[in-house]
Amino acid sequence: MKKILIVEDDQIVANIYRNKFTVEGFVVEVAGDGHAGLELAESFRPDAIILDLMLPKMTGVDFMKDIRSREGFQTIPVIVFSNTYLTNMVQEAWKAGATKCLSKANCNPKQLLEVLRGALGVNGSGNGNAGGNGTTHSARGGASGGGSKGGADVMHPPVMPTEAEFQSTLLANLRANLPATLMGLRAQLQNLFKATTEDARLRQIQDLFRRIHTLTGSAATAGQVAMATVADALEALLKELHDKPKNINASTLRTVAAAIDFLGILFERGASIASEGPPAATIFVVDDEAISRRAVTHALDKAKLKSVSEESPGAAMEILKKNTFDLVVLDVDMPGMNGFELCAKLRTLPAYKKTPVVFVTGLNDFESRANSTMSGGNDFIAKPFLFMELALKALIFIYKAKLA
Repeated sequence: MKKILIVEDDQIVANIYRNKFTVEGFVVEVAGDGHAGLELAESFRPDAIILDLMLPKMTGVDFMKDIRSREGFQTIPVIVFSNTYLTNMVQEAWKAGATKCLSKANCNPKQLLEVLRGALGVNGSGNGNAGGNGTTHSARGGASGGGSKGGADVMHPPVMPTEAEFQSTLLANLRANLPATLMGLRAQLQNLFKATTEDARLRQIQDLFRRIHTLTGSAATAGQVAMATVADALEALLKELHDKPKNINASTLRTVAAAIDFLGILFERGASIASEGPPAATIFVVDDEAISRRAVTHALDKAKLKSVSEESPGAAMEILKKNTFDLVVLDVDMPGMNGFELCAKLRTLPAYKKTPVVFVTGLNDFESRANSTMSGGNDFIAKPFLFMELALKALIFIYKAKLA
């Protein structure tokens, strides 16, 4: 029987995978952090390792570097779980010797099991046989073909739940726990708003990050791809804020709050889009500065959202008349026609009465915020912005439109 080591600090997700793999015939051990994982690897000697990159005490990348330096672990399959948006960390994992890198938000237990079997050359069960060994074992340890002697009880193989039954159980558990999870997130957010020092803010952001990291994994295992996708993007934004605390400002905190609110909306109303990944959508970007346009389109690329850009507000208006976009991102300070004026004009077009409009601008005063609303805008991001802030904001608006 093949042995699997899961290195994952989220106990809920770890138990889900442990149970799934055990039922499928694998022997499974779990470590809650990188240091414990290294110790257990030496004693357990697994045939494969499932590794989360976002671990306490040491990162998954550091775990990879250490394990690959040890005798007997140079070629063992290591399947890595990563955040979709932390591409630099994923590249480091590849360089350190990862066998496969999977997005945690887009991978369910069935998919992981298929990848694991492929890495191990196992087909159908953890013991390496295509159909299992076909025998049952008595309570006293002897093989049995179905009968028993002397009245000894026969231990039959456990009845395996169907994939549909397994997923239904995971979804029921997620739904049962989500109200308390969302309440905890909102309370943590209030603590963040009340924090008066940078150290206090960083502690609150770290706590929020861990909670969202757990939600990403739980939603993904339960097949709630939309929720997992939004949580995944929020998780990446929170990590950036923790790593670059100078970016903790009114704009980024407002985006964090909007994302947490939207997770609640997805829980209450998102059944119709629950299994959908990033929606197919096209976003129109209008900014007269080439560098700013590229920054906006790069941020949208990170969210796997297609965009079209234009530098001239006048030409943009003509494009809007002939095409339909799912989201419009506007700079404010542009020659000939500013973003507020362009927004007011596009609102006169029948196809753009309700299309979300986000302003991305260096103007961050109260009057500019008021004008953004009065002209028909839906939101406002101040330059310089984090790519993940805009990516998350765009995902929220696109998914929200799917619920309308």
